Parts: sequence; C-alpha cells; structure tokens
Amino acid sequence: MTVGTQLQQAIAGVQSAAASMKTFAIETQDQQAKQTFQNLAQTLDGAVQTLKDRQNYVEKQEPQYKQK
Repeated sequence: MTVGTQLQQAIAGVQSAAASMKTFAIETQDQQAKQTFQNLAQTLDGAVQTLKDRQNYVEKQEPQYKQK
C-alpha cells in the first residue's frame, strides 16, 4: 500500500468521524453534548485539512503517489 493510499484512507476515516459528530450534534437535545460534538467535529475538520495538506506535499515530492 502506498503512502498516498494510506493518506487517502486516513482522510476518509477522519471525514467519516467528523460527519458522525455533526450528526450527533444535530440529534441531541443536551446542549452541553451538542457543544462537545460540534467542537469535536471542528477539530476533526482541522485534522482533515492537515492530512490533505500532507497529501498534497507528498504528491508534489513523489509523483508516483499521486491518486488517480
């Protein structure tokens, strides 16, 4: 498995977790829990961006890792 593939899988996993937190935030009536889920979603969205930045860097450094 290439680094590019591993990064893509990591991005997909973190995006899935962020989507779950957003869903939990919408579905809960507990305001404290809602805020916690929203904060977690924001943190995970930041992690997605960091991973995408890393993926772009790797693709520029090593073109063979570029996703098709």
